[in-house]
Amino acid sequence: MVPDISAFGRYTYLATELFWGAIAFLLLRRANALRRAGATILALYPIAYVWDRYTLAVGVFDIKLRTGIEVAGIPIEEHIFMAVVPGLVIAFHETLFGAE
Repeated sequence: MVPDISAFGRYTYLATELFWGAIAFLLLRRANALRRAGATILALYPIAYVWDRYTLAVGVFDIKLRTGIEVAGIPIEEHIFMAVVPGLVIAFHETLFGAE
């Protein structure tokens, strides 16, 4: 059985992004890779933004448990998502294979 986290209501998506973002941040800090990860995330962000805006516009995603706050045409949670996902991938990579 999967736990029901919808108790956060409209803040559910935001809460999950902040949770995973905190894990990514801590791992990146531990690996001393915050600056490199930030540069990579900034380089990927424009591509992710266009991709996300398109998929939301055509109805690929229907995000119900979100705050309703939009920035530049997409939910604030999606902006956070576009930083958290690559940040978490880089964090795991650096944790597993980074310089000692």
